[in-house]
Amino acid sequence: MNTKELNLLFQRDLSQLKEELQAYQQEEKIWVLEKQIANSGGNLALHLIGNLRKFVAADLGGFAYERDREQEFSATGKSRVTLLEELDLVKEQVEKSLISLDPNKLGDQSIHSFFGHPMTIGYFLIHLYGHFNYHLGQINYHRRLLDRS
Repeated sequence: MNTKELNLLFQRDLSQLKEELQAYQQEEKIWVLEKQIANSGGNLALHLIGNLRKFVAADLGGFAYERDREQEFSATGKSRVTLLEELDLVKEQVEKSLISLDPNKLGDQSIHSFFGHPMTIGYFLIHLYGHFNYHLGQINYHRRLLDRS
């Protein structure tokens, strides 16, 4: 594993998130909670953007960012254009952060230990990538479910 390959994977799937947001047939459905779905596509998108801006762009890349995780799940009604602009920003920051990260640092201790044990930066980045794809799948399902109704 290296930082260039990790960046390619994140960039590919950030582009997929952009395609998902653009694919909603009706923009307002991005924010709909329906059929026992706990989070809207918009809230999940904000969560993914906040997650990557905090843990990759800010922590590894040095970009200024003050995360408001609660707002990621409570916000409603942001325009699709606004979400896409935020997504473009995080794509750029993730790329700059990962490309400039020394690949030898992937084995260094991460400042985070969410799982009850220390972890390396490389391990944490793989976790973030899996987390991203889990929620990307939820957004795809949310969109397809609501576009059918």
